[in-house]
Amino acid sequence: MRLPLLTAAVVGHTNTGKTSLLRTLTRDVGFGQVSDRPATTHHVEGTSVLLDGRTVMELFDTPGLEDSIGLLDHLDALAGDRRVEGIDVLNQFLQSADAWGRFAQEAKAIRQVIRSDIALYVIDARDRVLGKHRDELEILSRCATPVVPVLNFTADPDAKVPTWREHLARVNMHAVAEFDTVVLDEASEQRLYEKMRTMLDSHEQTLRALIQERRRQREALIQASADVIGDLLIDVAAHTVCVRVSNSQEAAGALQALRERVRVREQRCVDQLLELFRFRPDDCPLEAGALINGRWGLDLFSPEALKQFGLHAGGGAAAGAFVGVVLDVMAGGATLGAATAAGATIGGLIGAGRAHGRRLISRARGSTELRCEDATLRLLALRQIMLTRALLHRGHADMNPLPVPTSRRFSLPKRASPHLPLSLQQAKLRSHWSRLGSGADSTLRDSDPARQTAQGALARMIAAIVQRPSDADIEFP
Repeated sequence: MRLPLLTAAVVGHTNTGKTSLLRTLTRDVGFGQVSDRPATTHHVEGTSVLLDGRTVMELFDTPGLEDSIGLLDHLDALAGDRRVEGIDVLNQFLQSADAWGRFAQEAKAIRQVIRSDIALYVIDARDRVLGKHRDELEILSRCATPVVPVLNFTADPDAKVPTWREHLARVNMHAVAEFDTVVLDEASEQRLYEKMRTMLDSHEQTLRALIQERRRQREALIQASADVIGDLLIDVAAHTVCVRVSNSQEAAGALQALRERVRVREQRCVDQLLELFRFRPDDCPLEAGALINGRWGLDLFSPEALKQFGLHAGGGAAAGAFVGVVLDVMAGGATLGAATAAGATIGGLIGAGRAHGRRLISRARGSTELRCEDATLRLLALRQIMLTRALLHRGHADMNPLPVPTSRRFSLPKRASPHLPLSLQQAKLRSHWSRLGSGADSTLRDSDPARQTAQGALARMIAAIVQRPSDADIEFP
C-alpha cells in the first residue's frame, strides 16, 4: 500500500539547531551547513526520508526567524481593527513588497510552513524564554498548520526543559517533543513521531511505518556492526607467522610486519563501522587518545592502550616495550625453558608465552609462531564495541569529540574467565581462517562453515554487549 506523503517545515529562531535536526532525522551528515554562527541557512532546503525506496516524508529547512517582533507588529498593523483570520493576514503579507524586502527571510519560512502538513518549531532549550520566542509562536499559530515544539540540546546541563514546557503550555502548545540532535536517543525520536501522529490523523500510517522502520534499522545496524567486529577478531586471532628462532633479524621483521597487518585490519573495521552509520572519518573529531581522522590515537600495541581498558600485557622479555604479541616455540624437542630463553635472545623484543591449545601444524625444529596475545584481542574487541556504542548515540550534526575510553566504563569484568570466547579459541587453531596472511586460501576461508558458525556466535555475543544500557560497563569475556 502506498503511504501518503508527509511534508514538514522545520522552523525556529536562528542557530537553534534546525539543520541539525534534519541531519539527524535523515541520518545525512552532509545535509545543509551546521555552524555555531547565526543565520547559516539563507534559503529553504529540502531533503527526504525513504521507506522501501520510496519517499514518505519531505523535510524542509528554513531560514531563521530573525525579526519576529518586528514582523508581528507589521502583521497587526496590516490587520488593523478588522476581525480577520490570521492566515488571511499572512497571505496578504506574503503578496506585499515587504515579504521580498525587510522580512524576506521570515517570509521564506512562513511560505513553507503554510505549504506543509506540519511545522517542527525547534527551540534551544538552553535559552531563556524571551519576547522573540513568544512572537514566533504567535506567528506560527496563525499559519493554520499544526505545530510541534521540539526542545533541542536537552542533554546539556544548562537546558531549561521545565521552564520551556511551562511556557509552551501557557500558549496552548502541549504536544512538546524533546529531541537532542547531538545525543541521539531512539526513544526520543520515536516520541517525536508519536507527537506528530497525534496531530496528523491523515498521516498516521506513514508515521507508524517510520517508527517501525527506525526500530528495524537500529537492530540491523547493531547486527551488521557485530558481524564486522566478529570478522575482525577472527581474522586477527587466526593470524600466525612462522619464523626461525635462530634468525633474530627475521623474527624482529616478522613481528613488525604482523603488528602492521593487524593495525591496518583494525583501521578497515573502523572505516566499515563509520560507513555503516553513515559517517565520514572527518565527521567524528576525537579527543586525544580516541580516534584521529578516523584512526585510533593510541596504538593498539602500546602499553597505554591496554591500560586505558584495564588490561595487562602478557609476560616475557621486554613485554612493556613490545606488548601484544606472543612467541610460541614449536614442539620438536624444545622445552618451555628453551622457548623462553630463545624469546629473550631475539633482541629482547618478543614476549615468550605458552601456546593455547594444540599446535596448528607440524613445523621444522627451531621454528616459532608469532600471534597476537589474548589481551590484544580483548583490546581490539573493546575498542570496536566502544566505537559502535558511541555511533549509535551520535547525532549526525554532532561536532563534539567522541569520548576517550576509560577503564571505569570499558574494562574486563573482575570475575572474567581467563579464556577467550570459544570462537576465538577455535580461530587460534585455524590459521587458514585469517585474511591477514598470504598463505590462507580465501575460497576455503570464506566458504568454511566452521568459520561462519564461529563468527556468527561471536557476533551474537558482541551484539548483546552493544545493546546493554548506556551507563553499563562494556565488558568483553
